[in-house]
Amino acid sequence: MVGNTIDFTDERAPCGRFVNGLRYQEDDDAGLFVDRVAYACGCRRIRREFHDGSVHVKVVRHDGAVLQDEHSAEHEA
Repeated sequence: MVGNTIDFTDERAPCGRFVNGLRYQEDDDAGLFVDRVAYACGCRRIRREFHDGSVHVKVVRHDGAVLQDEHSAEHEA
């Protein structure tokens, strides 16, 4: 897997604050893609795109509240 780390500034976190943070992305060039974002306030967002086309998204606010935890299953008939 190939990974990239990207610093960012003034992006809106899930809690609504504009903060700095760090984004880490991985790609295996065969369909798996992972995007992890850690915000300075403590919020987190992770998006995984799998080989079968399904997607999992999880968003956690800095106080630990899960705002989103969804897995698409569009590949299933």
